[in-house]
This record gives sequence, C-alpha cells and structure tokens, in this order.
Amino acid sequence: MLDRFLLKGPQDARFTILLAHGAGAPMDSVSMTAAAEALAGVGFRVVRFEFAYMAARRTGDRKPPPRAETLNPEYEAAIAELGVDGPLIIGGKSMGGRVASMIADDLYGRGKIAGLLCLGYPFHPPGQPTKLRTAHLKGLVTPALICQGTRDEFGTRDEVPGYDLSGKIEILWLEDGDHDLKPRKKISGFSAADHLATMAKTAKAWAERLVL
Repeated sequence: MLDRFLLKGPQDARFTILLAHGAGAPMDSVSMTAAAEALAGVGFRVVRFEFAYMAARRTGDRKPPPRAETLNPEYEAAIAELGVDGPLIIGGKSMGGRVASMIADDLYGRGKIAGLLCLGYPFHPPGQPTKLRTAHLKGLVTPALICQGTRDEFGTRDEVPGYDLSGKIEILWLEDGDHDLKPRKKISGFSAADHLATMAKTAKAWAERLVL
C-alpha cells in the first residue's frame, strides 16, 4: 500500500502542483511518474494522490471508474488534507484534470488555488467527437494550462480549436503526442522525454505569470 500522497520536488518550492490520475491507471503509473519528475525537475513541488476506487484496486477490489463529477468531493478532500500554505495549482492526467477543472472556479474564487494544469484533457470519449465534455470550460475563470498531444484521440489539434473555450485557457500542443503526450519519434523527431521537458518548462513559465 502506498502512502496517501506521493511527493517529488523541493519542499520549499514556490508552487505546489496537486495531480490526480486518469480513469484507468494509478498515481504511480509510468506516465504519471514521468510527468511528476519532469515538473519537479523545473522546481515545482509535485504531489500525487488517488481516488478511492483506484486505491481499492491495490487490495484486489476492481472497481470501475465512477462518473467524473462524483469524484469532485474526493478531490476537494485531498486539497484539504494536503494543507498547502503557498500557491497551489490543481490538475491531473485525463480524468483527473477533468475533475480538477470542475471544482477549480469555486476554489479559485475563494483564493484556495492559483491555477489549473491538465495533462491530456479528455475533451470527448475516443471515437465520439460530438460527445463533448467542455460545457463548464466555456466560462472558466481560473487560469488554466492544457498540455495536449496533437493526435490525442480525446481531442486532436484539428478538433479543439473549434470548441467554445474560455480565454483563460492556454493550450500547449505537443507535436504527434498521444493521450500520454508521447510522440512517434520516427515521425515527429521528438522523444517522450523531449515533450515532457517542454511541458514542464511551459508550465513553469505559465505559473510565474499567475497573479497571486
């Protein structure tokens, strides 16, 4: 059993980033670990946690992912338990970022968070481009950075520019990246490490521009 939180990066970092996992993989998955290491490498304190259904899988209880919005209270509870003093950025991988995006404005309005970071946002289910998960993003007031692969089957670069999204949302497009931001090096010329480094550097520059 892992601890409630996984921490990487300097304890005295100016910004803490709290990340939740995607629907199908845990907080210590290869992609989550690589993203956390990249963000910690540019000076963030990165904290990962798991929703209860995913934590239960570690003891053999194969619960399916619940509806994303039902996880909102769990994310808020993790923020309260973590008890960060300095600026906090919330977000996550895929579904984890979606859950964070649904609670962000309330927390931002109360001065509890500084921003939102989504790694591979699930704009729609794969193969269902008309089933959008963007209604709440139209009026988002929280500063947000979405890092998205150009061939992400949950929302490609050809699709997303047509969505009605808040002007508070910045999108970093990573060439040929999939839902884990991984490119095909022979096609794009980039490696997964290249894209994670770009993601981290962009997130760092974005965070430094946040009004605290």
